[in-house]
Amino acid sequence: MRIVVVGAGAVGGVIGARLHQHGLDVTLVARGAHLDALASSGLRLIDGFEDVTLAVPAVASPGEIAWAPGDVAIVATKTQDAEVALDELRASTLDVPITVLTATNGVEAERMALRRFPDVVGVCVALPGTFLEPGVIIANSSPIAGYLQIGRYPDGADPAVEALARTFDSPGLAWRAVDRIMDHKYGKLLMNLGNVLDAVADRAARDSELGKRARAEARQVFEAAGIEAIDDRSDWPEGFRFRPTITGEAHRGSSTWQSLVKGGRLEVDYFNGEIVLLGRLHGVPTPVNELLSRIAVEQPAPRSLSVDDLAARLTAVDAR
Repeated sequence: MRIVVVGAGAVGGVIGARLHQHGLDVTLVARGAHLDALASSGLRLIDGFEDVTLAVPAVASPGEIAWAPGDVAIVATKTQDAEVALDELRASTLDVPITVLTATNGVEAERMALRRFPDVVGVCVALPGTFLEPGVIIANSSPIAGYLQIGRYPDGADPAVEALARTFDSPGLAWRAVDRIMDHKYGKLLMNLGNVLDAVADRAARDSELGKRARAEARQVFEAAGIEAIDDRSDWPEGFRFRPTITGEAHRGSSTWQSLVKGGRLEVDYFNGEIVLLGRLHGVPTPVNELLSRIAVEQPAPRSLSVDDLAARLTAVDAR
């Protein structure tokens, strides 16, 4: 079984590195300067205990892979990039049965994948990482870099998924099979609603009144939609511990903050925008999440706004 990680950024890079260290056959799909660095120097993985460079094979496209039945593709792009990645993946695997894992935040990539592939496994990702320099990934948890819950999409127990979890599980990356994968992903979505606040204001803004209101709106929407969001961290593995400072530098921000710093598109339409969509479908007002979605479209400079600025804008909207 070959494992192809499509999108070798903070999440995909750590997954690929840890599976490679676990002795599995891994290939990374990357582009641009990152691919150049991987090809010339290897993947440098830094965590709280080690700084290693790994010779993980890397290619520019899934079309460069000699796919075989039983191979696994782990799609670890941002959601806004997932559709293009899945189209490229489908074009390169026609008539070759593979399993597709969606190691993405939000709850949309699974639907995208199931339109294109019959064998889709959702992944709820708890993996703090930093990717700001080509060829270099920082894992901000160690010795276990991440906790990945996987389950058949849309749901249900599945011996094949349980076998995958056993194969992938290692001292450096914890994998667990669960029955209701999307309920877990909706639980993770609650946390991701604060990403935009971290990106445009500061890290403390996640727990501001505005952040709390965004999550409260989401819970109201979930209730109206009949969604049970599971956000239970009691079963997280013992070795999975966030380490805010690696190599003397503090963890600087969420994946959304990292995208904003690098000038990329933001994933907020699939975080706060998901709550807005569900609110419109079920008749629940979501003014805070609508505001945060609009701010993401404007793409202000990283951490150039304050919570007071945002609250004032919300008050102005409410007054109209």
